[in-house]
Amino acid sequence: MELYQLRTFVAIAQEGSLTRAAEKVFTSPPAVSAQLKALEDELGVKLFERSARGMELTEAGRRLLDDAQRTLASATQMRSAAAQLRGAAQGQLRMGTVSDPVSLRLGEVLVRLAERHPQVGLQLQQMLSSAALAALRRGELDCAYVLSNHESEPELDFLRLGRIDLVVGLPPALAAANPGLDRAGLTSLPWVGTPPGCVVRQAQDELFAAAGREYRPGAMADREGLVLSMVASGMGAGVVRADLAEIAQRQGQIVVWPGWRTHTWLCWAALPAARADSVAPALAAARAAVLEAWA
Repeated sequence: MELYQLRTFVAIAQEGSLTRAAEKVFTSPPAVSAQLKALEDELGVKLFERSARGMELTEAGRRLLDDAQRTLASATQMRSAAAQLRGAAQGQLRMGTVSDPVSLRLGEVLVRLAERHPQVGLQLQQMLSSAALAALRRGELDCAYVLSNHESEPELDFLRLGRIDLVVGLPPALAAANPGLDRAGLTSLPWVGTPPGCVVRQAQDELFAAAGREYRPGAMADREGLVLSMVASGMGAGVVRADLAEIAQRQGQIVVWPGWRTHTWLCWAALPAARADSVAPALAAARAAVLEAWA
């Protein structure tokens, strides 16, 4: 049997469809069907049954799926080990990121990686910083850009890259209807929040506490970068990055409340080399590119 046949088998099991599996392995549905038949002939068992819901694993297919996945993982690990012996960095890194790739200097990082390590790719996943840190500890990400007030994070390679100022943004109509807002009046308005544990939420909670009030969740953004667009749409006040807020204010999308400003830090977080295992050379290459971009 061939490894591409096992990849096709796993793709069909994951997608439940020959067409979607073909898209996943970058080939045509007839080729996927032929690969599946060849694998079934090789193994002497039927792996799937067709149903109204698509392709469903047989009992034999379910029992052999884990073996196929382990075989593919072993092949990937062997390639990575060989790359390390050659001194080459390669592989796909799972990278969590906050929004706005320009301010992250992500373009510079990608250009450096492409020039020096063309076999290293970044698979970007946009999420809350708190979720990214949790995913790193679970081994579901290899690295991430996060917003954090901490100088270090247990069990992670953690570096501060740059300071990020935070301000309060208001929808223009809300600002016009409430001139001369003090802190008490500000915290009485509708607000756009983020989940507990998010650094933006922490700053918002501190603002409310200083006003002697407790924030009661209303509209909720599941990523830090969504707060600005929700404020601009008129849903309520929100804590946003100062650089983006000032641009939005010049464009008439929001009004920055002048009575408060705080800051957090943009940081690089990654699995330590001991845990990174097969992607350690690729992770070291990405780390070096990030540090150069932020030098």
